[in-house]
Amino acid sequence: MCIKKINKIEFINNVKKIKARVHSIETFGAVDGPGIRFVLFLQGCHLRCLYCHNPDSWDLNSGNEVSLKNILKNIMAYKKFYKKGGVTISGGEPLLQHEFLFEFLDALNMLGFHSAIDTNGFIDLKYSQKCIDRANMLLLDIKELEEEDCIELTGYSNKNTLKTLQYCQSINKEVWIRYVCVPNYTLKNEKLHKLGNLLKDYSCVKKVDLIPFHQLGSYKYKDLNIAYKLESSPTPSTEQMQNAKEIINGYGLQT
Repeated sequence: MCIKKINKIEFINNVKKIKARVHSIETFGAVDGPGIRFVLFLQGCHLRCLYCHNPDSWDLNSGNEVSLKNILKNIMAYKKFYKKGGVTISGGEPLLQHEFLFEFLDALNMLGFHSAIDTNGFIDLKYSQKCIDRANMLLLDIKELEEEDCIELTGYSNKNTLKTLQYCQSINKEVWIRYVCVPNYTLKNEKLHKLGNLLKDYSCVKKVDLIPFHQLGSYKYKDLNIAYKLESSPTPSTEQMQNAKEIINGYGLQT
């Protein structure tokens, strides 16, 4: 492996002088890809998902400006925990900062870390392709398959997300799908069947992560003086989530 062929300290001290806008960092992530992971949440997202629990991540010019070198040093401080895991870059939408992201992924590859991008796939492939190629896997958020419903839910079309999935299939890039189950929106049997029917033909999809909607970030909307349309929306019941899993499993997909 590359990690045996380089002086890691020297390599990190000589990485490209580039910075990222960072929302937050989690050093012991257990739900953002396989194993225990360092999770870097980058600032900036152009979607306005009604259920977003981090509206404070939307503004690309907010957050803290952090150098690539300092981020890598932070990862190396906890490296023993990531031997069976790796590093996940999330957001916001990390591919908005695709120039930084590519350099980061390149460095992670040189240092021997498994890498995953958690993306909504809305960034055009002409900007995202080289990052997708460099990462070990994608956590791809499918917001909604119906075009009009997707625009209502996020403010944007889902066409680039589906193109991103098709590209991953064409290069055999491992993908875990993420789908947020929102009562009265995405948590409907017909929508789950449509999702399962689509994904069953993609051999690159190794897992479908069904995420129950929650209200944990609702207070942020009030703090930021942003209207929150799902204030009265309930959290899915255990029975509803089990039903969703059974539908997706019925198409031969792992949840």
